Amino acid sequence: MSIPNPVVEDTATDHEPDVAAIEQVIADTETAFNTNDPDLLTAHFTRNATVVNAMGVQISGWDALLESNRKGLAGFLREEYAKYELSDITFLRPDVAIAHKHARATTADGELIDVDPAMIALYVLVKEQGRWWVAARQNTLTRS
Repeated sequence: MSIPNPVVEDTATDHEPDVAAIEQVIADTETAFNTNDPDLLTAHFTRNATVVNAMGVQISGWDALLESNRKGLAGFLREEYAKYELSDITFLRPDVAIAHKHARATTADGELIDVDPAMIALYVLVKEQGRWWVAARQNTLTRS
């Protein structure tokens, strides 16, 4: 006898404030990227977070992530701008969520360059110490 695959989702908790908090994480990320602020870009990550960037490079640990963000935002990303859209959030547990963020390139004035997302990011978030933190992020380019 096989066991059916479970649906893992917390539907017993009112997640309205959690959604707002996660939306703020994404908004801060957009602001940080568009203003070249590596400290804000790293602020929402756990100390042991792991990120796979759009180039497929894995970066583990908060200090390494901050250093990578400093280099990227001062270098090849310096004149890049984006608009982020939170496309969905699933709460696996009351304190664990996964979310997808779509990214579109923009001009410095915020005018969209891309019609379709140029990148999709998967976030794994955990609620700890009364707030939401990014434990992992995976960026995937949607075109080359």
